Amino acid sequence: MAPFDLSSPMSRSFHARAILGPKLHDQLPNLKVLIVGAGGIGCELLKNVVLAGFGQITLLDLDTIDLSNLNRQFLFRKKDVKQSKAIVAARTASAFNPNVQIKPIHGDVKDPQFDLAWFKGFDVVLNALDNLDARRHVNKMCMAGNIPLVESGTAGYLGQVQPLLKDRTECFDCIPKPTPKNFPVCTIRSTPTQPIHCIVWAKSYLMPQLFGEDEDSTSELDEAEKQGENAQEVANLRREAQAFKSVRAALRSKDKDTSSSAAKMAFQKVFYHDILNLLSMEDMWRFRDKPVPLDFNLIQSDQFILRGQVTSAIDISADSIPRPANEVRGLDGRPNGSPVGSNGSGPSSSTKSGHGLKDQRSLTLRDNLALFALGTERLAARLTTGKEETILFDKDDDDTLDFVTAAANLRSAAYGIPGKSRWEVKEMAGNIIPAIATTNAIISGLIVLQALHLLREAFDSLRNVHAQFKPSAPLSAVKLSLPNPRCGVCRDAYAFLQCDPSRVTLAEVLEDFDDNLHRTLESLNVTKGKFLSIADEDGELEVITLPSARYRESNHPIDGPPMILPDPLPEPGQRVKSITPRPSTPPSMLPRIQKRPAPDGMDEAQPAKRARIAASSNSSPRTSRRLEEDGLILIDGDESVDEDIVVID
Repeated sequence: MAPFDLSSPMSRSFHARAILGPKLHDQLPNLKVLIVGAGGIGCELLKNVVLAGFGQITLLDLDTIDLSNLNRQFLFRKKDVKQSKAIVAARTASAFNPNVQIKPIHGDVKDPQFDLAWFKGFDVVLNALDNLDARRHVNKMCMAGNIPLVESGTAGYLGQVQPLLKDRTECFDCIPKPTPKNFPVCTIRSTPTQPIHCIVWAKSYLMPQLFGEDEDSTSELDEAEKQGENAQEVANLRREAQAFKSVRAALRSKDKDTSSSAAKMAFQKVFYHDILNLLSMEDMWRFRDKPVPLDFNLIQSDQFILRGQVTSAIDISADSIPRPANEVRGLDGRPNGSPVGSNGSGPSSSTKSGHGLKDQRSLTLRDNLALFALGTERLAARLTTGKEETILFDKDDDDTLDFVTAAANLRSAAYGIPGKSRWEVKEMAGNIIPAIATTNAIISGLIVLQALHLLREAFDSLRNVHAQFKPSAPLSAVKLSLPNPRCGVCRDAYAFLQCDPSRVTLAEVLEDFDDNLHRTLESLNVTKGKFLSIADEDGELEVITLPSARYRESNHPIDGPPMILPDPLPEPGQRVKSITPRPSTPPSMLPRIQKRPAPDGMDEAQPAKRARIAASSNSSPRTSRRLEEDGLILIDGDESVDEDIVVID
């Protein structure tokens, strides 16, 4: 059979070849591209990259699919819920172009296995992240390896695409990121690390699943089974759906015995069985602390041990440092070793009214269990009356606020995160603004365009593109700025250090250094994927940063040296000294305007390196300062609490 003529108008690549030109188009099948993130932007981006003709694609994402993703992440279906985003997206997108190879990885881009040597295996990196820390990590890896990077982000109708290339453009850390008004929610569902993650999870995921509209997935699972989908995965999804259906039925049952056990069923499903399912994904917990499944009966009987403390002694609103049991007080002022209620299992009298919790008093694990049961029973009673078919969160609704407070604190306890009081939860829980699929589609298309400019080395064509809420000018494009000469990331001198961190000492790497010379790099936490930065004490020379990587044992003799120094050795240049201009206007009169807004919802405004941690004060902090530490930001000049939380893709 004669080979198909690629120049024919019938060829799937005819138009792409005409637009890109024969040279670049013929290179695409051999180019290696890394896409970090398979969410709202990532799904659209993967589709574009596949259809453009990129031949070797690696897709990396840590998250799993949730039901709320399906309205905008079109590569997923209901039968895919709870599965890896990267794996499902790669399987779906492979059908768009049979000539591409997509390698999905369910993992964290900051894991040590994804070191600089791994990053240098790609021709271009495309970011589709919603997390500041991960963005900065990828930026540093690309600056260290001189790898082209395209950064992106969306928030509602707004979006930005920014191509980054070492020594030619500013990097992600060249501009300090302003204090955000948006909150990223990359790890809310699977790996929460902050109290706000647990609060948003309780309000936006758990409440709708238990008290929202019933979304029956039986027909879709039947169809998936007919189409030959993995039988074991379909069976697991059926069990998952059936478990939630049983809990929902119990919450709506008018039978007194069934309704009284509904709270326990919901608790065991969410805080015990679901956590066990997450723990079965061993790769997710290779480099982070595992959550602890909670047991309803053991907590209620004060026999549950969590991180060395019994239930009544666990003040989850306290700091991570354990407090003695006699310093922790319950809702009624008694030591938590005594029963919470009159019968030892129910809520105390101050809990029953629902009004005794509206202050800053901290709650123990046992208190939160009682509050969860009470809130669940009250919400279930409202459903059984028939007056309400569904119940949504309202910060002024005591029942929903009690439920979200307890659920968030229980999840915090399972993950080792400090909890919050009922009043703090009310301050932090607000309306979540959903991402817009159209914005994601526009931004993903612009990402590919900028990536093509980088690959063809058309540097004069690179643009920083903004999608804005202006009908007369929905897109704006500006030329890229040069690197910030005082940037602590892209202005460093990088050199690749191959070594065995368990054998190499600091003295073998550095000269004229006095401290810790006898210690190995491993003992200093300079292991695979980490960076060793060497700074001039006088600050006159640029910082030398050595990305650490293990040498390949197959290419290195057993009796060989434990370290291979870079050749040639890096030569640091003169550091540009910072000059602070004298302001012509008193600081108090300067407007609070950011001329270069960040492209995304950043959760912290920190310098790239040498960050200083302000000393804590013994006095009570302002509400705004406390909320900023928790990830929520207030508008300058307003002492009132901003109750909106914006979740972006």
